[in-house]
Amino acid sequence: MDQEKLINIANKLVISKKGVLAADESSNTIKKRFDSIKVDSTETKRRDYREMLFNTEGISESISGVILYDETIRQNASTGIPLVELLKQQGIIAGIKVDKGLKPIPGYEDESYTEGLDGLEDRLDEYRNIGAQFTKWRGVINIGQNIPSVNCIKINSHSLASYAALSQKAGLVPIVEPEVLMDGSHDISRCYQVTKDTLREVFYALGEQGVDLRGILLKPNMVLSGKDSVNRAGAKEVAYQTLNCFAETVPVAVPGIVFLSGGQGDEEATVNLNSINLRAKEFKAPWELSFSYGRGLQAAPLKAWNGKEENKISAQKVFYERSNIVSLARQGKY
Repeated sequence: MDQEKLINIANKLVISKKGVLAADESSNTIKKRFDSIKVDSTETKRRDYREMLFNTEGISESISGVILYDETIRQNASTGIPLVELLKQQGIIAGIKVDKGLKPIPGYEDESYTEGLDGLEDRLDEYRNIGAQFTKWRGVINIGQNIPSVNCIKINSHSLASYAALSQKAGLVPIVEPEVLMDGSHDISRCYQVTKDTLREVFYALGEQGVDLRGILLKPNMVLSGKDSVNRAGAKEVAYQTLNCFAETVPVAVPGIVFLSGGQGDEEATVNLNSINLRAKEFKAPWELSFSYGRGLQAAPLKAWNGKEENKISAQKVFYERSNIVSLARQGKY
């Protein structure tokens, strides 16, 4: 494992103005997205859609890396060029989602753990040989009556740390994603406490596993009111609570935080990211505060594309504009 290489890649992914596109939707998730525009989710259509995004001229102005799905990292573009190579030609770093999704925790209703550690070392070696330079693993924490349990937080933190250690061993930068979901009617203070408890356990587990924090990125939720909460907190409060929470939990060695959009609408995710970066300047935050949005970058171009080749150019324009807007928010200039 080349520590300097890992540190260099991690820093490149959160370089000024740029963030990460999450294009790692599972087959089920991308089908739902395609269903929304009444397009059949065939392998060719999925390839065409992602090729359109990756081919967008000038996208490297705001996108540093792309998280891919297992199917996508193996695909060639319509021209025969591997999609990984297409990204490389754009100056964009290819990454790969390596977890295998959520399963219920036995005996813990409404809580889940993430599968994928079995055989992970071999898969990491394969993905690195295909061209991936970083990885991603998602753990999910629900807020509800009497949850999350301590056990749920511990199980997910241990899995995230084990994955991160194996990724670094394979020479790949791990993006560690402990997502506290915004589903529910909880207020922002409840999200603050659960996020704090989760991040403390995650970084404890990372330390136990000997993970070099200089060569990882954190992909967390923002500290938000539940989406069904009455009088949801505004952007300034979100920024204040989020940065205070991270100040208590995230070591300064971590080079960057790439927020997930996590069910927020496009405008909410953008305004909140902008507010966090504005607040960070006063706060003198030690980390780069960037983004790793999926739906927050793709919803508009997906609708513009609508599965039709003749819409490709207009959809690319929408994607370029959307990426630039999120880049501005990442700079506190939206």
